[in-house]
Amino acid sequence: MLRLPAALLGAALALAGCASAPTTAPAPAQARLARDADAPLILVSIDGFRNDYLDRGLTPTLSALAGDGVRAEYMRPSYPSITFPNHYTLVTGLRPDHHGVIANFMTDPSIPGVRFSMFDPATVGDERWWDDGTPLWTRVREQGGRAAAMFWVASEAPVHGARPEFWRPFDITVSSQDRVRQVLEWLALPAAERPHFITLYFDRVDTVGHEHGPDSPELDQALGEVDTAIGQLLRGIDALGLGQQANLVVVSDHGMTATGPEQELFLDDLVDVSRLDFGWTGAYASFDALPGGEDAARQLLGRHAHMECMTRERIPARFQYGRHRRVPAYLCIGDPGWQITTRAAMQRKGHRLRGEHGYDNALPDMRSPFIAHGPAFGRGVVIAPIDNVDVYPLLARVLGIAPGANDGDAARTAAALRRR
Repeated sequence: MLRLPAALLGAALALAGCASAPTTAPAPAQARLARDADAPLILVSIDGFRNDYLDRGLTPTLSALAGDGVRAEYMRPSYPSITFPNHYTLVTGLRPDHHGVIANFMTDPSIPGVRFSMFDPATVGDERWWDDGTPLWTRVREQGGRAAAMFWVASEAPVHGARPEFWRPFDITVSSQDRVRQVLEWLALPAAERPHFITLYFDRVDTVGHEHGPDSPELDQALGEVDTAIGQLLRGIDALGLGQQANLVVVSDHGMTATGPEQELFLDDLVDVSRLDFGWTGAYASFDALPGGEDAARQLLGRHAHMECMTRERIPARFQYGRHRRVPAYLCIGDPGWQITTRAAMQRKGHRLRGEHGYDNALPDMRSPFIAHGPAFGRGVVIAPIDNVDVYPLLARVLGIAPGANDGDAARTAAALRRR
């Protein structure tokens, strides 16, 4: 049940963020969605929340949820360990190579003349960029349920013809507290109108981690702010009389590692970059060669100090990345903490980072938490590490809907479910 033991909750609030083919899990019974939404499922993402942040003693509400419910030892993000690919993975159960959201910025030969940007409402709201996957809220709607998104990747686009019934366009200025208030307003709707599935997204921990680093006092303060917002959510759920029914799953898209100006690699120092078309710079750099740029691209191939460059065909198979048509032809992967960039890209960015992600998804600093609490889940359970593709089939099972084809393994989260 979602209501925590009084001692735990009281203490918390007193102190208070080459891919294989997708498979289809067996369809569960769909009794839940045939009824009113008396047991809603809330999926919370705390962007940039590294798994070991839970051990700092600064998130008493989250720690209490993990202790009384289910916690994975850790959750591996998909590669690349950045925001848009992993948030879409969480709600589709597909690796980026399958759902097509391969980066926060990308191009597609089937959408000529358009460059997708996470900052561009026109492309973010264009369903063509999302239609290789089907988000969970669409599956919920197709099977007779209702869904809401308090910010989530893809929720602003009519993916396969529909958005969630309730949604808000992303606005970074909306406070964590106001995001929770909106979710509680949806939960306060009559049972026949209330969403069965709700997403809730917090960006504060990621933003501060980039600006100040994962070991900064500013990051510690951000952890406390988001933990307080989670406490606000729990109190609101209890006040609505849903504390015994609602299920809560808390995750993140990736972790964070320390970096700085002394760990910047400028590709301009190695080759002429003027004829290279960059899709991404940071923990890795991805690019295509423009006409006349083939020699420069080939000169970068191989091992360099603090990075290795390769064609997309040579990307390690364990990344399950590089086969989608949107993945650029060349990829340079930085060593942990090192940033790969160009002087022009750094000038456009206008600031230097103290924290970064996007690295090898097997690195401990890229790991994310997985916490589940509510009547569907066990109590005091710790499960083995999972991949973030494994979250989707679990969510579908809790909702009582048939999942779409996905890359997850329902067996990896089976121990999280309450034994009946």
